[in-house]
Amino acid sequence: MTFSKITLLRKIFSYFGRCPTAARLRWGRALGWLSMRLLRSRVHIVRTNLALCFPDQSEQERERWTRRHFHLLAQSVVDRGLCWFGTPEAIRETIALNGFEHLENALHDQRRILLLAPHFIGLDAAATRMTMDVVESATMYTRQSDPAVDQIVREGRARFNKVHLISRKDGVRGLIRQLRAGFPVYYLPDMDFGRSGAIFSPFFGVQAATLPTTPHIARTWDAAVIPVISRLDLDTGKYQVDVLPPLEDFPGDQSTEEATARLNQLIENWVRADPPQYYWVHRRFKTRPEGQPKLY
Repeated sequence: MTFSKITLLRKIFSYFGRCPTAARLRWGRALGWLSMRLLRSRVHIVRTNLALCFPDQSEQERERWTRRHFHLLAQSVVDRGLCWFGTPEAIRETIALNGFEHLENALHDQRRILLLAPHFIGLDAAATRMTMDVVESATMYTRQSDPAVDQIVREGRARFNKVHLISRKDGVRGLIRQLRAGFPVYYLPDMDFGRSGAIFSPFFGVQAATLPTTPHIARTWDAAVIPVISRLDLDTGKYQVDVLPPLEDFPGDQSTEEATARLNQLIENWVRADPPQYYWVHRRFKTRPEGQPKLY
């Protein structure tokens, strides 16, 4: 049964990876339309998040963003076929990588490197494109509940060069182990992992449980924190991945709380450029400060 499911998944994603761009975009539109009708609980989460973070926008505008978000999300799922099974030439043609010299300079200087990748729709495409040009790297990885899906995802994420997958069970210790070995670590800083180890920091004016891992590692290990921001153009099916310069003086003299708030503010600014591109299906405000009601 498991073998059959793996075979089916490989065929589906292999087709997505090899089909023409026009067909890939048609599948994205169809699945985006379907997902809003089938994933009702996720639609509720997206609408709640957008209402919390953009109360100044009209309900009509937020609804337009919701529809576009699910279209982007569906397209990014289809495009995993390209990342996992497409030709290297097609991947390079589809995913533009800008600012890679910032990472190269940090590698040349033998810096420990934390690639800060907020939850934008294109983060998997960005990771694939970067691993094509980075000889050895690492990323955090959450095991998928379905073994067949887990195998496909693991193979896909480690397709190019050598990629160390850091289990969530290993946590920060596993991340630091890879940093000390000299490998850039692709790190997602903006998920709600519960109350343990987190501090509450404002995100779009809402208190969000945030792990202070980024400032802690930057301070303790003198790591360069290099943001990676990705966008998907639904008209062309192409991605733009921007590797930004390392954060200056981070965390500097700021406290952990101040540095964490600074990061959340930076992510806010990047999100505001095109709100539907952010991963709103995540319950970013699941964990609440003591005494505050649940939001979902």
